[in-house]
Amino acid sequence: MTQQVSSSPSLKPFFLRTPVRVVNPRHQRRHTLPASEFRNLTPEDAISVFEIEREAFVSVSGECPLTLDEVLNFLSQCPELSLGWFEEGQLVAFIIGSGWDKERLAQEAMTQHVPEPHTVHLHVLSVHRHCRQQGKGSILLWRYLQYLRCVPGLRRALLVCEEFLVPFYGKAGFKEKGPSAISVGNLCFREMEYLLGGVAFARRNSGC
Repeated sequence: MTQQVSSSPSLKPFFLRTPVRVVNPRHQRRHTLPASEFRNLTPEDAISVFEIEREAFVSVSGECPLTLDEVLNFLSQCPELSLGWFEEGQLVAFIIGSGWDKERLAQEAMTQHVPEPHTVHLHVLSVHRHCRQQGKGSILLWRYLQYLRCVPGLRRALLVCEEFLVPFYGKAGFKEKGPSAISVGNLCFREMEYLLGGVAFARRNSGC
């Protein structure tokens, strides 16, 4: 059986293969949720997003990339630049981006969205604590980048990360551009770039 996964008109559908099984009618639920779904986030997802982000980042660095108000702001202004991974209706991983219009990221890029952009600024990628060490971050990032290739006008993606995350993003195809002008508290970052040339394609054996 092939299941189409998409709940946003701007998000290209992915097809997941699920095994055919016989379900006892007595055990059937009246309402069933898709086992795995990728879709753009909405302001209604903001609290779930922030709870996952806060647990992931505050325990490590003491800082959240985005406040709850900033999450709400971006999901209201540019939901098409976000992507959430849901399993049985529960958010397990997400990416939030916004539009940018300069060659390098500046401090104001942390809170600003530029409409009709050529560049996407990836603010945060986070995975629920119960779903880490399963490759979900890499899978979600891959799908997000393939999705961005289908968004008209976009040419590249930029992000900043700490030094220890450079290899993770490097494996996804990002190239290092050097030290970033952005700082958060005492944290310093490296800026990385991904060019969105080429054609998007469906990934096989993604494990999701």
